[in-house]
Amino acid sequence: MFVKALEEIVNKCTQYNARLVAVSKTRSAEEIQQVYNSGIRDFGENYAAEMKNKHKGLPKDICWHFIGHLQRNKTALISPYVHLIHSVDRISLLNELEKEGLKHNRIISCLLQVHIAREETKFGILLDQLNHFVNEIKTKTFPHISIKGLMGMATLTDDKNQIRSEFRLLKKLFDGLTASDKNFTILSMGMTSDYEIALDEGSTMVRIGSAIFGERN
Repeated sequence: MFVKALEEIVNKCTQYNARLVAVSKTRSAEEIQQVYNSGIRDFGENYAAEMKNKHKGLPKDICWHFIGHLQRNKTALISPYVHLIHSVDRISLLNELEKEGLKHNRIISCLLQVHIAREETKFGILLDQLNHFVNEIKTKTFPHISIKGLMGMATLTDDKNQIRSEFRLLKKLFDGLTASDKNFTILSMGMTSDYEIALDEGSTMVRIGSAIFGERN
């Protein structure tokens, strides 16, 4: 059911040299295995306990991306194996992840989530606080954390110009940080409803769920 749509998305991502993360939250292990069998190795989850359970029973070469709002008391559930955390938005979370990285003797890769939408319900570092946040990270010691780039979610709207302007702003911020930090290589923006705009605006990683798995019941 998903093969044709998935093929089109993969081709689009390849055209833009972007990485596809299949958003598998609430999806069964059987559904994920189907998409895995089609060649996808990156899967995104919103809930730490659900992600831990799926990690146990699915192929070990899957790269698990945590894309939801991560609570500090849930970091232990994903820190031993998570490939990339997209949603770091506070120093207290980095402090907890540093402890977990030390415990498991691994470097945990993260993205900084920036609030670019005109919706207060979305999480993220406020635009006028991003530079301060980045500078604060530099003044602290996080040897077990690697900040790889930025993530953002556009406003849920039919106004494509607004979506484009929000993505364009995030790309500008990303470019500014990349100039001073060569570790910044990932710009995660774009979901099912707006990933094509995101790719046009420079996204290097898109997070797509329903266009691959179908609408949730």
